[in-house]
Amino acid sequence: MTVIESADRARHQIFWFSVCLAVLVVQIVAEYLMGRVPICTCGYIKLWEGTVNSSGNSQHLSDWYTPSHIIHGFLFYGLAYLLLRGKPLAAKLLLAMLVESGWELLENSPLIIDRYRTATISLDYYGDSIINSVMDTIFMAVGFFFASRAPVALTVAIAIFFEIFTGYVIRDNLTLNVLMLIWPVEAIKVWQSGA
Repeated sequence: MTVIESADRARHQIFWFSVCLAVLVVQIVAEYLMGRVPICTCGYIKLWEGTVNSSGNSQHLSDWYTPSHIIHGFLFYGLAYLLLRGKPLAAKLLLAMLVESGWELLENSPLIIDRYRTATISLDYYGDSIINSVMDTIFMAVGFFFASRAPVALTVAIAIFFEIFTGYVIRDNLTLNVLMLIWPVEAIKVWQSGA
């Protein structure tokens, strides 16, 4: 690769990463316009919120649902790898960012907030703070970059570990969350309520 080709490649990557950053900015602005609070209404920011059934859940930088967003990154890398073969990693990241940011906007809409409150154990869920939502997207990107570098078997093993660990500790994980959102199972809801 010549110096000119290398410089062109670097400019190309910077362009794609800039577009990814713009997607994150659009997410922030859209959530603000939707009426989401910037930070927890408690008035401070915590690195970790460890209590699932609390007013601080989904309001701080990370919580028990952070592993789910890392797994999103694993899955979105796999999807982008299949759909965008031969494209630069940053273009694949853009696809992942669009999907994750789209989900964050949908998740914080009255439609999904109400669905969580009626169909799952999240009776006190009122949506994410903007900082929590942005961090969810950033954790997805962390998972995406990890999956782009790590062996597939390791990525799958970590995803399974996250699912089993969070399922054991809080009786919820990505799989249960999706299942209960789409097709609630009363027995699972009862079991989750015992946490």
